[in-house]
Amino acid sequence: MRRPADDGGAGGHDAQFAAFMRGNAHRLYRVAYLLTYDAGEAEELTQHALVRTYTAWPRIVDGDGYGYARRVLVNLHSDWWRRRLRRERLTPQVPERRAEGPDPAEAAVARTSVVRALQQLSRRERAVVVCRYYLDLTEQQTADELGVALGTVKSAHARALRKLRVDPRLTPLAQTKGVS
Repeated sequence: MRRPADDGGAGGHDAQFAAFMRGNAHRLYRVAYLLTYDAGEAEELTQHALVRTYTAWPRIVDGDGYGYARRVLVNLHSDWWRRRLRRERLTPQVPERRAEGPDPAEAAVARTSVVRALQQLSRRERAVVVCRYYLDLTEQQTADELGVALGTVKSAHARALRKLRVDPRLTPLAQTKGVS
């Protein structure tokens, strides 16, 4: 059965959600890809998160829609990972993206190095690093996003940084950027 067209009633929620989706689906996909390292799984995870966000849209339309959708995405990823109880599947290539910067080849090598280094982290450590550095969340916001204690975020963050600091793939990047 087909739904009647949105006539602007109830605040035009369908139109508002469509605009939200056009503006934020790519951001959610990038987070999903960083969490899964699989383009297909990232697309599926993003679609499921958008469906759940759509069903709740009338309640969140005036709130932080992106924050809500991001939280749904992270929770779905955790649920999927728990259900599958399997090892990570490493992808042979990073999806192509338009490189921004002076040297696209250098940017591609750096991106691949970072992704491969992140793949060596545990699921929780990787989620903490993505939330802290990619999403730019505070420690408390990261704890809330992942549904764990603040101390868990701090210890996972410290372990992840310790591993990343000694990763040989990242050493040339740190030297190039002047980081010690």
